[in-house]
Amino acid sequence: MKKERSSPKKAIVNRSMKVYAGRIFDFVTENLTLPNGRNADMAFIRHPGSTAVVPLLDDNTVVMELQYRHPVGKYLLEIPAGTMEPGESPFDCAKRELEEETGLKASQLIKLGKIHIIPAYSDEVIYVYIARDLTPSKQNLDQNEIIEVVNYPLEDALQMIAEGKITDALTILAIQMVWSSMNVGKHDATGSNR
Repeated sequence: MKKERSSPKKAIVNRSMKVYAGRIFDFVTENLTLPNGRNADMAFIRHPGSTAVVPLLDDNTVVMELQYRHPVGKYLLEIPAGTMEPGESPFDCAKRELEEETGLKASQLIKLGKIHIIPAYSDEVIYVYIARDLTPSKQNLDQNEIIEVVNYPLEDALQMIAEGKITDALTILAIQMVWSSMNVGKHDATGSNR
Protein backbone atom coordinates (compact mmCIF):
# COMPACT_ATOMS: atom_id res chain seq x y z
CA MET A 1 0.00 0.00 0.00
CA LYS A 2 1.26 3.43 -0.96
CA LYS A 3 1.84 5.78 1.97
CA GLU A 4 -0.02 9.11 1.72
CA ARG A 5 2.17 12.19 1.83
CA SER A 6 1.14 15.00 4.12
CA SER A 7 0.42 18.37 2.53
CA PRO A 8 3.72 20.13 1.88
CA LYS A 9 4.34 23.41 3.63
CA LYS A 10 4.23 26.60 1.59
CA ALA A 11 6.31 29.74 1.85
CA ILE A 12 5.08 32.62 3.98
CA VAL A 13 5.08 35.99 2.18
CA ASN A 14 6.54 38.65 4.47
CA ARG A 15 6.53 41.51 1.93
CA SER A 16 5.38 41.88 -1.64
CA MET A 17 6.09 44.76 -4.00
CA LYS A 18 4.94 45.31 -7.60
CA VAL A 19 7.99 46.59 -9.45
CA TYR A 20 6.40 46.85 -12.89
CA ALA A 21 2.78 46.77 -14.07
CA GLY A 22 2.62 45.81 -17.72
CA ARG A 23 -0.12 45.42 -20.31
CA ILE A 24 -0.06 41.62 -19.96
CA PHE A 25 1.83 40.78 -16.77
CA ASP A 26 3.29 42.32 -13.61
CA PHE A 27 6.80 41.92 -12.22
CA VAL A 28 6.91 41.52 -8.43
CA THR A 29 9.47 40.96 -5.71
CA GLU A 30 8.66 39.16 -2.49
CA ASN A 31 10.47 38.53 0.76
CA LEU A 32 9.61 35.02 1.91
CA THR A 33 10.09 32.61 4.73
CA LEU A 34 10.60 29.34 2.87
CA PRO A 35 9.23 25.98 4.09
CA ASN A 36 12.73 25.16 5.40
CA GLY A 37 12.60 28.26 7.66
CA ARG A 38 15.10 30.34 5.68
CA ASN A 39 14.35 33.84 4.37
CA ALA A 40 14.74 34.66 0.70
CA ASP A 41 14.00 37.44 -1.76
CA MET A 42 12.43 36.34 -5.04
CA ALA A 43 11.47 38.20 -8.19
CA PHE A 44 8.92 36.78 -10.62
CA ILE A 45 6.15 37.43 -13.11
CA ARG A 46 2.47 37.47 -12.12
CA HIS A 47 0.50 36.39 -15.18
CA PRO A 48 -3.29 36.13 -15.71
CA GLY A 49 -2.99 32.78 -17.53
CA SER A 50 -2.98 31.67 -21.15
CA THR A 51 -4.24 29.09 -23.56
CA ALA A 52 -2.55 27.16 -26.34
CA VAL A 53 -4.33 25.40 -29.19
CA VAL A 54 -3.13 22.60 -31.46
CA PRO A 55 -5.43 22.89 -34.50
CA LEU A 56 -5.71 19.58 -36.36
CA LEU A 57 -7.14 19.15 -39.82
CA ASP A 58 -9.01 15.92 -40.63
CA ASP A 59 -5.79 14.24 -41.82
CA ASN A 60 -3.98 15.21 -38.56
CA THR A 61 -2.10 18.05 -40.19
CA VAL A 62 -1.19 20.66 -37.57
CA VAL A 63 -2.04 24.28 -38.39
CA MET A 64 0.92 26.26 -37.08
CA GLU A 65 2.29 29.79 -37.20
CA LEU A 66 5.60 31.21 -38.19
CA GLN A 67 5.68 34.15 -35.76
CA TYR A 68 8.27 36.88 -35.30
CA ARG A 69 9.58 36.98 -31.71
CA HIS A 70 11.70 40.05 -31.07
CA PRO A 71 13.33 38.90 -27.77
CA VAL A 72 15.05 36.07 -29.69
CA GLY A 73 15.34 38.07 -32.91
CA LYS A 74 13.81 35.49 -35.21
CA TYR A 75 10.69 33.79 -36.50
CA LEU A 76 9.62 30.74 -34.48
CA LEU A 77 7.34 27.92 -35.52
CA GLU A 78 4.54 27.88 -32.94
CA ILE A 79 0.95 26.90 -32.26
CA PRO A 80 -1.74 29.54 -31.62
CA ALA A 81 -1.58 30.79 -28.04
CA GLY A 82 -2.46 33.86 -26.05
CA THR A 83 -3.28 35.51 -22.76
CA MET A 84 -6.71 35.34 -21.14
CA GLU A 85 -8.53 38.65 -20.89
CA PRO A 86 -10.08 39.69 -17.54
CA GLY A 87 -13.10 37.45 -16.81
CA GLU A 88 -12.44 35.23 -19.84
CA SER A 89 -12.52 31.45 -19.42
CA PRO A 90 -9.67 29.33 -20.80
CA PHE A 91 -12.15 27.73 -23.25
CA ASP A 92 -13.29 31.12 -24.60
CA CYS A 93 -9.70 32.36 -24.79
CA ALA A 94 -8.67 29.29 -26.81
CA LYS A 95 -11.55 29.86 -29.27
CA ARG A 96 -10.67 33.55 -29.61
CA GLU A 97 -6.94 33.03 -30.07
CA LEU A 98 -7.46 30.29 -32.66
CA GLU A 99 -9.64 32.55 -34.79
CA GLU A 100 -7.59 35.72 -34.31
CA GLU A 101 -4.26 34.12 -35.15
CA THR A 102 -5.17 31.53 -37.80
CA GLY A 103 -8.50 32.67 -39.22
CA LEU A 104 -10.08 29.34 -38.27
CA LYS A 105 -12.99 28.31 -36.05
CA ALA A 106 -13.30 24.90 -34.40
CA SER A 107 -16.55 23.06 -33.72
CA GLN A 108 -14.61 20.81 -31.33
CA LEU A 109 -12.25 22.19 -28.70
CA ILE A 110 -10.87 19.42 -26.52
CA LYS A 111 -8.98 20.25 -23.31
CA LEU A 112 -5.78 18.24 -22.88
CA GLY A 113 -4.66 19.70 -19.58
CA LYS A 114 -2.83 22.60 -18.02
CA ILE A 115 0.86 23.31 -17.56
CA HIS A 116 3.20 25.63 -15.68
CA ILE A 117 5.68 26.47 -18.43
CA ILE A 118 8.28 28.43 -16.38
CA PRO A 119 7.46 28.08 -12.65
CA ALA A 120 10.93 29.22 -11.59
CA TYR A 121 10.00 32.82 -12.40
CA SER A 122 6.32 32.98 -13.38
CA ASP A 123 2.96 31.87 -11.96
CA GLU A 124 1.49 31.54 -15.47
CA VAL A 125 -0.81 28.57 -16.08
CA ILE A 126 -1.39 27.56 -19.70
CA TYR A 127 -4.46 25.52 -20.69
CA VAL A 128 -3.80 23.29 -23.70
CA TYR A 129 -6.49 22.32 -26.23
CA ILE A 130 -6.85 20.36 -29.45
CA ALA A 131 -9.05 22.08 -32.05
CA ARG A 132 -10.88 19.87 -34.55
CA ASP A 133 -13.52 20.28 -37.26
CA LEU A 134 -11.97 23.52 -38.45
CA THR A 135 -13.75 25.96 -40.74
CA PRO A 136 -12.43 29.17 -42.32
CA SER A 137 -13.16 32.48 -40.62
CA LYS A 138 -11.24 35.76 -40.56
CA GLN A 139 -7.76 36.27 -39.13
CA ASN A 140 -7.61 39.32 -36.83
CA LEU A 141 -4.03 39.86 -35.67
CA ASP A 142 -3.00 42.31 -32.96
CA GLN A 143 -0.93 45.20 -34.34
CA ASN A 144 2.27 43.72 -32.87
CA GLU A 145 1.70 40.19 -34.24
CA ILE A 146 3.55 39.12 -37.38
CA ILE A 147 2.23 35.66 -38.23
CA GLU A 148 2.25 33.44 -41.31
CA VAL A 149 -0.04 30.39 -41.04
CA VAL A 150 1.63 27.14 -42.17
CA ASN A 151 0.58 23.48 -42.08
CA TYR A 152 2.65 20.41 -41.19
CA PRO A 153 1.60 16.77 -40.84
CA LEU A 154 1.77 15.81 -37.15
CA GLU A 155 4.55 13.30 -37.86
CA ASP A 156 6.61 16.03 -39.57
CA ALA A 157 6.09 18.39 -36.63
CA LEU A 158 7.30 15.66 -34.25
CA GLN A 159 10.36 15.11 -36.48
CA MET A 160 11.04 18.86 -36.52
CA ILE A 161 10.97 18.82 -32.72
CA ALA A 162 13.46 15.94 -32.67
CA GLU A 163 15.73 17.82 -35.12
CA GLY A 164 15.62 21.04 -33.10
CA LYS A 165 13.76 22.97 -35.81
CA ILE A 166 10.86 23.73 -33.44
CA THR A 167 12.31 25.38 -30.33
CA ASP A 168 9.30 27.04 -28.67
CA ALA A 169 8.81 25.06 -25.44
CA LEU A 170 5.03 25.47 -25.34
CA THR A 171 4.68 24.25 -28.91
CA ILE A 172 6.95 21.26 -28.26
CA LEU A 173 5.04 20.25 -25.15
CA ALA A 174 1.57 20.77 -26.64
CA ILE A 175 2.33 18.77 -29.81
CA GLN A 176 3.76 15.96 -27.71
CA MET A 177 0.63 16.08 -25.51
CA VAL A 178 -1.52 15.71 -28.64
CA TRP A 179 0.56 12.80 -29.90
CA SER A 180 0.37 11.13 -26.50
CA SER A 181 -3.39 11.62 -26.22
CA MET A 182 -3.91 10.15 -29.69
CA ASN A 183 -1.78 7.13 -28.85
CA VAL A 184 -2.90 6.57 -25.27
CA GLY A 185 -6.52 7.68 -25.67
CA LYS A 186 -6.50 10.12 -22.76
CA HIS A 187 -8.88 12.76 -24.17
CA ASP A 188 -12.61 12.79 -24.67
CA ALA A 189 -12.99 12.99 -28.45
CA THR A 190 -16.47 14.50 -28.10
CA GLY A 191 -14.93 17.75 -26.89
CA SER A 192 -17.14 17.75 -23.80
CA ASN A 193 -14.33 18.12 -21.25
CA ARG A 194 -13.97 21.88 -21.18
